[in-house]
Amino acid sequence: MNSSDLADLIGAANGLTKADAKKIVDGVFAAIADAAAKGDEISLPGFGKFKVKDSPAREGRNPATGASMQIAASRKLSFSVAKAVKDKLNG
Repeated sequence: MNSSDLADLIGAANGLTKADAKKIVDGVFAAIADAAAKGDEISLPGFGKFKVKDSPAREGRNPATGASMQIAASRKLSFSVAKAVKDKLNG
């Protein structure tokens, strides 16, 4: 499923046009991305949590040459699934 399919489902379930539903879906994803960029945790009860995790700088190796190289620190967005979703998936 992609964002267009999700917009179709939301539009059909709520009597919205595809264009209006697409704006809502895009708005939700933009709000999640903006909050994550600020370092906020996004909690969606019954679905899960998006958290920003810091990955420190470290030394790595180039697999082709074996030479050591520095890997820069970065921030990653992780997702933890809520128990309700886990239960739905597993039974």
